[in-house]
Amino acid sequence: MYAIIRTGGKQYKVQAGDVVQVDKLDQKLGAEFDINDILMVGGESTHVGQPLVKGAKVTVVVTKQAKTRKEIVFKKKRRQGYRKFATHKQEFTELFVKAISLDGKSTKADATPNVVDVAAKRTEAAEARVAARKERASTKGKGEEVVKKAAKKTVAKKKVAKKAVKKTAKKATAKKKTAKKASKKA
Repeated sequence: MYAIIRTGGKQYKVQAGDVVQVDKLDQKLGAEFDINDILMVGGESTHVGQPLVKGAKVTVVVTKQAKTRKEIVFKKKRRQGYRKFATHKQEFTELFVKAISLDGKSTKADATPNVVDVAAKRTEAAEARVAARKERASTKGKGEEVVKKAAKKTVAKKKVAKKAVKKTAKKATAKKKTAKKASKKA
């Protein structure tokens, strides 16, 4: 069974178990409520409302209240020197469709709603960044000693590599000299 609901001046096709993002609603996070603006209910039999289907309701749970990604708003009138730049984040509410019912018949979702508190997640991430910054600052002096030891090792490796290059260069020049002597004798 599916339903076409109207909220925020827009229409959405939903089924039990769907997650839908709609314009911001004044509901608390985790709140369960009914939507009664049902324009159509379909499935085995279709019921079209004029304008609403009587006796139909969709039960939803608020799973998230947040803002969308940043959208760029750019306005320009050519040859007029008019350019305007702005950004916008639209607030939205994410709904989990728990059940659709009409005249005693109903379909329920098998899954459970996953409620996400975006503000709490954001504060946890900020606290984790601050803790990491403090930890880096406390180990900064200790890390310099490790870096100095590593630098000494790389300098020693470079010296060994230079010696090896010099030895191979000497061998190559010695071979050239013997080759010249052999060609003069012949």
